[in-house]
Amino acid sequence: MEFNHTPVLLQETISQLQIQPDGIYADGTLGGGGHAYEVLSRLSAHGRLIGMDQDADAIRAASQRLRVFGDRVSIVRSNYKDMRMQLAKLGIQKVDGILLDLGVSSFQLDTPGRGFTYRDEDAPLDMRMDDRQEITAKDIVNGYSEKELFRIIRDFGEDKFAKNIAKHIVNTRREKEILTAGELCAVIRAAIPMKVQKSGGNPAKRTFQAIRIACNHELDVLRDSLDDMIELLNDGGRICVITFHSLE
Repeated sequence: MEFNHTPVLLQETISQLQIQPDGIYADGTLGGGGHAYEVLSRLSAHGRLIGMDQDADAIRAASQRLRVFGDRVSIVRSNYKDMRMQLAKLGIQKVDGILLDLGVSSFQLDTPGRGFTYRDEDAPLDMRMDDRQEITAKDIVNGYSEKELFRIIRDFGEDKFAKNIAKHIVNTRREKEILTAGELCAVIRAAIPMKVQKSGGNPAKRTFQAIRIACNHELDVLRDSLDDMIELLNDGGRICVITFHSLE
């Protein structure tokens, strides 16, 4: 499947980065390379961009899309939490701008088998952005305690039915492991009043978001990385972060 992802807030982001033609920039969530392409298009022969992503599909897609820029771009498979270390390996101590586009991509949602979405009922509960990681969504759903599940769904999904959903998950898995997105959806539906389901959209949306965030440690990574990234900036450098939900 082709990694098709339309970069969001593209012009706004490029404008706010205030790109210097000879500058060095880091894209910590490279994806399909849409934002990176626009940054590179504004750099001179002396400018440089380092693109990072932990998703192997993103690395392949971005490498293809950005190859026209030659050695002005370096692509690294890594989580942006390791940005300082990865830049140091390339001999870079400071940059002029950093870009992050947080959350799950449309490609990840639409790729069968990744397990990110409740719409693909036969998909295994995976949700890993980096398939080198051992812990999957299945491990969380079937291995975490009821208390831990409640905390994850409450804090990361902001679901007022978190306690009941956690209870239903634990009761269900006593009989049989929950292995697919469809099976988890069925458990969630059973835990939420029908009148709420009729008016509140898909009842699984918040729980899937919560488990994905927990599986990939998304908020921990963001919290632990921002100060480090600020220290990587040259004087006058900028960080642009694109985010779509309140927790981030």
